[in-house]
Amino acid sequence: MNKLMTKGLLIFLLAILAACGTSDDQEQTEGTNGSGDKPTLSVVTEAGFMPFTYLDKGELTGFDIDLLEAVMGEAGYDYQIENVGWDAMLLSVEKGEADLAIAGITVNEERKETYDFSSAYFESTHKVVFREGEGITSGEDIKDLKVGVQSGTTGAEAVEKILGKNHENISKYDSNTLALMSLQSGDVDAVVTDNVVADEYVENNPEANVEMITDPDTFESEFYGIMFPKDSEVKEDINSALQTVIENGTYSEIYQEWFGAEPDTDVLTK
Repeated sequence: MNKLMTKGLLIFLLAILAACGTSDDQEQTEGTNGSGDKPTLSVVTEAGFMPFTYLDKGELTGFDIDLLEAVMGEAGYDYQIENVGWDAMLLSVEKGEADLAIAGITVNEERKETYDFSSAYFESTHKVVFREGEGITSGEDIKDLKVGVQSGTTGAEAVEKILGKNHENISKYDSNTLALMSLQSGDVDAVVTDNVVADEYVENNPEANVEMITDPDTFESEFYGIMFPKDSEVKEDINSALQTVIENGTYSEIYQEWFGAEPDTDVLTK
């Protein structure tokens, strides 16, 4: 059985603790891959985005964390990775205080104005998670509902396209974990989040009595990339290593371990 199917509610609760953390309890992990002739890179993440980045018994883990280790090993860099939260992660990279960030970060034209990105490493779309009986069949059905989203994400942007920017029925949270908790407590009627996050939550929380739908007509596919400061000196090295990891089968091994399926790597090279 793959990792995703075995974590269960315990890991979900651990992710909640990660999402509620402050700068005083940031987790930092070191990776040793280099030969000493390259600088140790500073990596930042947000550990509230299960199964991509989250805390398990105080340790950073997830698909993104395993992929990062493989890429850094291929590129020959030592690195330190720190859980700082979503907004602090973006700001740290923008200011050049961190060399790169990884946390299921969607690449879009607006973000490209501020950051550089690697090539795509994951295809995603959004799903609507809602309480049983709401009768939601499409993304447009959330128009008259209270909707929870993670602040500053493309999920929030997708909902604002439907309800309107800063609409009173949109509740913004620091993490997807908190948004989903609000759904379970009845504070919101639905949550819009990335498909893998939605799948994991519904699978591991059967007592929550929620459903979910996919609507490709409303929510287009998106692609995750590794984020760098503008004009990064290490981007090309890291991107080349990422391509090698995808081409040599390492990416597929990591993907299958976490998601129990064979990835479509062709879509990542288009």
